[in-house]
Amino acid sequence: MDRKQRTNAHGLGFVLPALLIITIFSFVPMIQSFFLSFQTGKGVVTEFGGLANYRRLFQDPVFIQAVKNTLLFLVIQVPIMTVLALIIAAILNDKKLKFRGFFRVCIFLPCVTSLVSYSVLFKSLFSSSGLINDILLKLQLIDLPIEWLTDPFWAKVTIIIALTWRWTGYDMIFYLAAMQNIDESVYEAARLDGANGFKQFFSITVPMLKPIILLTTIMSTNGTLQLFDEVMNLTNGGPNNATITISKYIYDLSFKFTPNFGYAATVSYAIVVFVAVLTFIQFRVTNRKEG
Repeated sequence: MDRKQRTNAHGLGFVLPALLIITIFSFVPMIQSFFLSFQTGKGVVTEFGGLANYRRLFQDPVFIQAVKNTLLFLVIQVPIMTVLALIIAAILNDKKLKFRGFFRVCIFLPCVTSLVSYSVLFKSLFSSSGLINDILLKLQLIDLPIEWLTDPFWAKVTIIIALTWRWTGYDMIFYLAAMQNIDESVYEAARLDGANGFKQFFSITVPMLKPIILLTTIMSTNGTLQLFDEVMNLTNGGPNNATITISKYIYDLSFKFTPNFGYAATVSYAIVVFVAVLTFIQFRVTNRKEG
């Protein structure tokens, strides 16, 4: 073996263990679940049903409701979180701001907070007799306590607030790192031309952050389409499936009701299709704007 072949062999040796692990624990289950999506029946007693599960999707009212809820969370929460993360990153990128490190940690801390502990906290805050209702009543903004977790509309609002509180700091870190890589001379030239802070933000910062914004938007879209934890711990999909998501419905099909693993696998592939389509649209829209 010559030097190049030895180098390639050594590189393959380092990559092969990770490749095997990914194949065994990711690709193989994906292929198995794809074949499973064509199986019908309850529990372990299944038979090949062709496209029966896929036809059932379009006639399943619970699945349709789950899709509507998931897309609603996506359309409302992701833009709010992206805008907030951009604004907070711009503020914390100011070198004149004191205690910047402290504020950055405070904003990012919810991302590493235990899901169970923060769910318990939100359940307490947004209960009928919780702190949020107490504050609103004392400020005379409401006359009666809001049923944050049992009313269909306010349950959705609570989940959106919880998601925004937990994941805004995650996007902020990406934007903050990207902002610190923008050459300061660009801003100095803009100030000499008379551009104020808002003009600099929208004409310099945001355009130069487009690749990072696209990245975080794709990650947020992927995460929201797989939304499960907050729904499971805060509302359990209720009331009356008002907050059920696609991932929560997959869990119910697999473990809550009589197990129907074939149909659950079919629903899971609906998420794959949604992620692929929305990611493709985001890339096309971004490329068209840049062109």
